[in-house]
Amino acid sequence: MKHTVEEVRLKNGARGLLIDVPGATVMSFQFQFRAGNRYVKNKNIYETAHVMEHMAFGANSKFKDEHQFEAEFTKNGAYHNAYTSDLSMVYLADCADFEWERILELQRLSICEPRFNGTELEAEKGNVRSELTGFLNNHNRVLWPKVQQLLGEDVLTFNQRLRTIPRVKLHHIKEHHARTHTAANMRFVIAGKMHGRKSDIKRRLDEWDLPRGERFEAPHDDFHSGRPTLIRRKEASNLTFAWSMILPRELSDEESDAMDCLDHILTGTMTSRIYGAARKKGLAYGMFSDTSVGFHDSSWDFGGQVNLDTSDALFDIIVRELKAVMDGKISEAEIDAAKSYALGRHQMGAQTVSQISNFYTNRYFSDDVVKDYEKVPDSIKNTSRECMIETAREFIKHNINVLAGVSSGERKELVQLNNKLEALFNTD
Repeated sequence: MKHTVEEVRLKNGARGLLIDVPGATVMSFQFQFRAGNRYVKNKNIYETAHVMEHMAFGANSKFKDEHQFEAEFTKNGAYHNAYTSDLSMVYLADCADFEWERILELQRLSICEPRFNGTELEAEKGNVRSELTGFLNNHNRVLWPKVQQLLGEDVLTFNQRLRTIPRVKLHHIKEHHARTHTAANMRFVIAGKMHGRKSDIKRRLDEWDLPRGERFEAPHDDFHSGRPTLIRRKEASNLTFAWSMILPRELSDEESDAMDCLDHILTGTMTSRIYGAARKKGLAYGMFSDTSVGFHDSSWDFGGQVNLDTSDALFDIIVRELKAVMDGKISEAEIDAAKSYALGRHQMGAQTVSQISNFYTNRYFSDDVVKDYEKVPDSIKNTSRECMIETAREFIKHNINVLAGVSSGERKELVQLNNKLEALFNTD
């Protein structure tokens, strides 16, 4: 869908994007604060942010409880939600074009004028406890926070988070909201039909009753390698594994595009070098690789599920193919195929207003960068083989990594797999 983007800076200190999608019948709203788990006042009350997010659509200055607010919000089919991550708390909503003013006002109430109360606090503490307990049954959910910890990130696992819930009190919720929900700490992306509405939207947002505050800095962790770690689960009939490598700097856009291309070559399809080869031999039903760029560092992650009796063979393929990459053995034909795939996915990724909004939010909420949608095809086409190989080699050179798994097996089995990976770093 064709669209244009304008970045606006409000008088109250908030910043955001207004995305005009001519002819759209839907409006999409996203509001982000750096108010996630890492910004809680004390780790002893780690779940404060998460519990507060659960209370976001509860009592406020005009509605006495969640049920009244929910009934009003959704009466014409509108959708709303919120989520909390390590760094962010995000409020989102989609609605029919004809009711955008009503929905924006309801979002103002939930963000600016909540009336946190003890009854809803206890209910949502119970709901959060149920949610996190459910995550403990998902091996991937259990695994990745442990990987973060092993590498040096100052986060808690789900078991540790559960133990903090009883300590969260009403005054902790109110303190967290007051400290984090400020105008300068807010970013927003609003997408839909903007003709004749931009001035009204900016005026409304400028009048939101939020203290000016400040944009919080992103935390900076000291990363290091961790020992191979097994989370034993007797009910785990296979191995769910996660292998993460850290580069202690931010990748450039060019390097990130190159690594996305390499990840596709390695694990992107049934014909990929690692995943495709594993499927062809019947070794593993699914696995992935992904490159992420943080504020101060970047990660290259591999993960999946494999039967214990075929895990050796799968890891042999992983090591073989990564050694080939280190040796520069990537063909231009493979790169051209990956570029073609990326171009197609990019074009398919702007079919709805929400998809357009999501294209911009990830980067804008992170570091205020407004991606240029029209330049993405050229960026993909300009991805070079040399950049791909050199960036991958740099991850290996820094040798900051950890392997972890969930299995009913023994730790020595995971150590044996880790020894295979270690051969990549022993290049002297």
